Amino acid sequence: MTARRVLNGALAGGVAAAVWAAQQPLDKRVFGCDYDDVELLGKFVTRGPGWQAAGLAIHIQNGAAFGAAYAGMRPFLPGPPIALAIGAAMAENFGGWSMARYVDRFHPARGELTPLAGNRRALAQATWRHFLFGAVMGVIEARLNDRSDEEPPPSVPVGSNGHGNIESAAGVVSVSS
Repeated sequence: MTARRVLNGALAGGVAAAVWAAQQPLDKRVFGCDYDDVELLGKFVTRGPGWQAAGLAIHIQNGAAFGAAYAGMRPFLPGPPIALAIGAAMAENFGGWSMARYVDRFHPARGELTPLAGNRRALAQATWRHFLFGAVMGVIEARLNDRSDEEPPPSVPVGSNGHGNIESAAGVVSVSS
């Protein structure tokens, strides 16, 4: 794993998180639900007028961290990059959704936020957002990171007894008559 691969993954995840945040006003209208991830994150750290900037910064940072982790793991996972990225984002979505009741109960701005527990529209929004995030991140990360280093190593010649081939190990070229 190279630092460049991880940094490219972080860039892909950060861009995907920014796309997610930019499209939220549209999906709020489509799903008929005011659930907003930037608001949830921003109002967790500040209740003042800077919550939007704080929430967007945290959201993009979270996306970058997710992208970096994904890029580091992708060479070890079989399958197309976009499908893997969407799958990883869906796993995070459904794994994290179980925390909705705790957000509703303990978030510092819980009275100002859309309730999440049992809210099917909010779950549908979150699922759409994670799908979009995974697709955007997967496309960008696959374009940024060279896949040639993911090629399997050349096969090791094996003798009929299951052990290594001595001619190959010694660099001997056999000549057949």
